[in-house]
Amino acid sequence: MDQLIESPAAISDLRSTGAIRDRCEHLLAMASDDKLQNFRCDFERLATVADYTIEVMREQYPDLQVPFHSRWRHFEAQGVPRLAELDAKLALLTPIEQAAAKFDLAIVSVLLDAGAGSWNYHEQETGLDFQRSEGLAVASFRMFCQGAFASNPQQPLCATQKGLSALTPEILALGFQVSATNPLVGISGRLELLQKLGQCLLAYPELFGEDYPRPGNLVYYLVNKSQNNTLAAVTVFQAILQGLGDIWPGRLVIAGVNLGDVWHHPAVGLVPFHKLSQWLTYSLLEPLQALGLQITGLDALTGLPEYRNGGLCLDLGLITAKNSDIWHSTYTVDSTVIVEWRALTVVLLDRIAATIREKLGMSAAELPLVKILQGGTWTAGRKIAASLRPGGIPPIQIKSDGTVF
Repeated sequence: MDQLIESPAAISDLRSTGAIRDRCEHLLAMASDDKLQNFRCDFERLATVADYTIEVMREQYPDLQVPFHSRWRHFEAQGVPRLAELDAKLALLTPIEQAAAKFDLAIVSVLLDAGAGSWNYHEQETGLDFQRSEGLAVASFRMFCQGAFASNPQQPLCATQKGLSALTPEILALGFQVSATNPLVGISGRLELLQKLGQCLLAYPELFGEDYPRPGNLVYYLVNKSQNNTLAAVTVFQAILQGLGDIWPGRLVIAGVNLGDVWHHPAVGLVPFHKLSQWLTYSLLEPLQALGLQITGLDALTGLPEYRNGGLCLDLGLITAKNSDIWHSTYTVDSTVIVEWRALTVVLLDRIAATIREKLGMSAAELPLVKILQGGTWTAGRKIAASLRPGGIPPIQIKSDGTVF
């Protein structure tokens, strides 16, 4: 399948959401025929997963007015109105300058978002404690507000090339309250991502600006790409892949192109996922909408192949393991077990979404995948994990470097 991988067209294909679904569908077909190495699928459990997810959605959003699955939900963890606080700090800026600042925050925070282990963050401003994604979001929010990613103390509410490049392990550890008794998984990997982000800002001035490079300048590029006040979600995704593709460490590089979140499977060749890039895409849409842009083609993006969505499928029996040893081992992200689990998750999320819409009598326009993830499968995956395992750990253990999970 990948004989022509060195051609620009083949590389471009691997950076498309269509290729994600195509390769993942191939692995699902193998699972359906019981030809996949590690997993089977029990489609009779699809309705059960949909019903459980709907139950969780109604608990959170009784009127089913579900927001997007994005980093912005985590910034308001435990109901604290941090975004109102941010808006007040940005009030003197123009709308597009405010959007640029929010891009800075979202991009940095998403790149810091991966499995955190048993780490804890204590928010001094509220006295609250947070773990996992919410803790990482709140910690990065506070660091942003304190100017940790900026280079000019007079303009703290931004992330700049100089500020990101100047980050050290000590600065990040201090901001995240890391210590011998409060370790954070993959902190060196997270730091490397931010430092490489600083390098990418210089490499792509058309995306990030020439005189004052910063992630937030991407908003100007995307506004210019809009037509008749509309912007396709995949346009945002492609800009992220272009501008941030070089930050991912230890990835396949072919013809000088870092493929990012793309992994090999012996049956189908290279399987793309681009999970963090899509999570980032989802997280940039709301600042663009605040500028009056209509985002089109939301469901061209895929569900996110991470351990909450994937765990939901495993814990409710939609995916079943062929070998019980899977539950007792730890796997790297390039292992066949993890590639198969993630691939099945991507395309099963499409089927879960379709089943949920059918049960609720709602259309894809009314309930796009990005809302089902929020309502939704991610929260349901966390809930079922908490009921089954101490600490709500995922059903399969992953060795994370902080750049995928």
